[in-house]
Amino acid sequence: MIGDYCKFIEENSLSPFNKLKTSVNSGSDSIYKTKDGKLIHNKFLTKVSSNFNFSDSSNLWQCHFFTENNEEIRRRQEFFRNLVSIDNRFLKELKKPKQMWSPKYEVIAVTENEDTFVKLGDLGCATKFLSSEYDLAELERYDIVQVIDCDVFQRALEGLPQSVFINDLEDIYLERYLEYLSAWRENLEVLKLHSKDEELLGIIKELSPLFPFLEEVNSKIIKREEVAKILDEINAKVEEKIKDVTISGGSLMKILGEKKLPVEFQKVIGDAISECGVPDYIFNFAIPVSVDEKELDDLIKRQSANEFTDLAEEIKLKAKILKSIPEKLDRISSLVLIMDFLGGISKYLEGVTSIPIESKELFISNSKNYFLDNPQPISFNLSGEYKCSILTGANSGGKTTLLEHIIQLISAFQIGLPVNGEVNMPIFEEVYYFAKNKGAANKGAFENLLTQMSEIKPGNRTLILADEIEAVTEPGVAGKIIASTAEYFLNKNCFLIIATHLGYEIKEVLPLHARIDGIEAKGLDADFNLIVDHNPVIGRLANSTPELIVEKMANIHQTEYFKHLNEKLKEK
Repeated sequence: MIGDYCKFIEENSLSPFNKLKTSVNSGSDSIYKTKDGKLIHNKFLTKVSSNFNFSDSSNLWQCHFFTENNEEIRRRQEFFRNLVSIDNRFLKELKKPKQMWSPKYEVIAVTENEDTFVKLGDLGCATKFLSSEYDLAELERYDIVQVIDCDVFQRALEGLPQSVFINDLEDIYLERYLEYLSAWRENLEVLKLHSKDEELLGIIKELSPLFPFLEEVNSKIIKREEVAKILDEINAKVEEKIKDVTISGGSLMKILGEKKLPVEFQKVIGDAISECGVPDYIFNFAIPVSVDEKELDDLIKRQSANEFTDLAEEIKLKAKILKSIPEKLDRISSLVLIMDFLGGISKYLEGVTSIPIESKELFISNSKNYFLDNPQPISFNLSGEYKCSILTGANSGGKTTLLEHIIQLISAFQIGLPVNGEVNMPIFEEVYYFAKNKGAANKGAFENLLTQMSEIKPGNRTLILADEIEAVTEPGVAGKIIASTAEYFLNKNCFLIIATHLGYEIKEVLPLHARIDGIEAKGLDADFNLIVDHNPVIGRLANSTPELIVEKMANIHQTEYFKHLNEKLKEK
């Protein structure tokens, strides 16, 4: 699966640092053929995705496309079965890469070849096409001159101490790769500290030798400001020591006549200069000591050229690993996104243990609804003998919850995720879920429902889930419509679960291979709330609950009306 994820990330330009979720095309048609079914499927994915850190992590669900291939589902199940727990919480520390380094020297790339010059424009540094001696003179102000495809001016360029000769166009301005690496430097430190992914850590180890290039190195170049300070120190030492020097009359005449310092003075000056740690030839041996400006300028230029060209040559030696930086960082980006995806899923896996199994029947035993807190384990089944359940029960009893629970299990099965409890089911090719109508019953809603039903293309692995579809028409005929609908799709070998309040009406016209199941209220608790066993009782019509509701109202409100109703309903 890791390879599938990486390929998908690359093809769709996904990144952990995309602020908004990237829009991608679905890899397959959904088995959920109604918007209600798709809504519950997406709700399940959102719930499982709740521990993701990055917007694009949830896009990886697309790699678990809907399939009719049991081998593919088993491959996914095996992958999740072997998935170790991954802590993805530290990924919150990662920041969008931002360039933190650039070379402290000014680079220009030069060539005599027009085609090469055009290509140089994409590399992020200054460029120049050489056509005259005047062009060469302009290069002296640059710290590094990278030379490629130059024959006419080669000898002149060799005379420039800052020239670095390049053979391959891809090796021009390799510093751009260090700029890219610097943007990731802090993130790599976080990953190195917290990640346990061997491939990711291996890539960081490969890149580690490049990190010293990103460090700020104290320059050894002698600066003019430093020389001025040193000069003051030298003259102070000379003045102090020269007081103790005794010179002969001959030496004094030599100073006056030949304007030369006596040996005694030269020694004092020489000792003072030697203690300062800079070359003595940049000073004039006189009293006071002064700086030879030309010699100082030449020294600064030579040292700058040597420092920068040495660094540029070191970078050139690392060309192969430098050019691999974008690919390696893209791989790390993909691995981070996958780490977040699998880390979020591993939180889901902590509470589930059972792998759904393909079967010709729908069998659920002690399965817990993932949408609920402290859910009651539910058992339910459809078989070859009974492929349709007319599910009856009170409001808030759990009929809708059961239908949505089954959709969760189907989604988990398709993805390859384990679930709570024991689950066997067909690999459904189409699932039609018609949610409870929340508007008023009217002719338009009724016609729309019938139109949707007529467009179902049933097969042996079609599941139809309908929730109180009687709400869109008159109660008198709704029971017959539901029974006839069940009969029609049972003849087409479909599986059906129809949640309804019309159990008594349908009971009289129940088609073959259909049964009535019930979710019953059993009484009132100490706070006068309904006690409901959400587990469907197979083959039993749920008793009506108005008596319990009236009893609840009578106890809460203590009015004469509710007391009267309660007494009458309890009369035998």
